[in-house]
Amino acid sequence: MTDHRSTRANDRTETIMRATLDLAREVGYAKLSIEAVAARAGVGKHTIYRRWHSRGLLFLDAVLSLNTEGLDHRDTGDIVADLREVMTKAADLLGRPPWGPLYQDLIGEAQHDPEVAAALNRRFIEPQTANTLTRLKAAKAQGQLAPDFDLDLAFEILSGPLYYRFLITQQPVTHDYIDRVLQAVFAGMGPRPQA
Repeated sequence: MTDHRSTRANDRTETIMRATLDLAREVGYAKLSIEAVAARAGVGKHTIYRRWHSRGLLFLDAVLSLNTEGLDHRDTGDIVADLREVMTKAADLLGRPPWGPLYQDLIGEAQHDPEVAAALNRRFIEPQTANTLTRLKAAKAQGQLAPDFDLDLAFEILSGPLYYRFLITQQPVTHDYIDRVLQAVFAGMGPRPQA
């Protein structure tokens, strides 16, 4: 037997998050308000505040409800190809609406809301980081990377240029750019011939 209250609550949550995303796309996150979301979703603002105690946390849940499948690394035995596959999927996701502009706004909100920053790290950034580090560790074990290479630093070096373009210069993160980043990084990460 289905719990109708639970189903109704889930439907209401979906409606609220969809209204949040629609409004954020229409007016921008800066002008997004709980009152406007409540009106669009056809619920009272107290219904929203019972689930989310801030606009930032509501926005975080709404953005993270969007599909980000395909960002897990496969292990084909070719670390550069596997990283390229995920990096290009991420760049394609970030390069177009709705994900790209909404994620930019979410990163912006995380800069001055520690609760949003912590939740974003825990729910999205840390799992993505762990997945990449697992793939890099496997490549290191397979001899595809220098045995003494710092994998945490490697992750930061790989992701830094993408975030720099995405958030700072707002230049497109093209597949060619990703290829150039990978070529530059792997020239230094590859195993060195023994003297």
